Amino acid sequence: MSGQISWQLYGTRQCHLCEQAELLLQQAAAAFPIRWSPVDITELPAEHYARLEQRIPVLSTPQGELQWPFGLPDIARLIAAG
Repeated sequence: MSGQISWQLYGTRQCHLCEQAELLLQQAAAAFPIRWSPVDITELPAEHYARLEQRIPVLSTPQGELQWPFGLPDIARLIAAG
């Protein structure tokens, strides 16, 4: 779909904070043309894992990164910046 924004949500399985972040993104996707995909940091190269492991969930967008805690207003600001 054209006009969509593509983002990555870095986290791990069974991370309750990552689950909360996914719920926020689902809410945002209902109102805005965003598309996001989860990325399990345990499947990344060691240097990327080490950079992210203490910060997850991390939302990476072309406009920048958000690390937890973030909310719908933060996501809306990223959308507006795009």
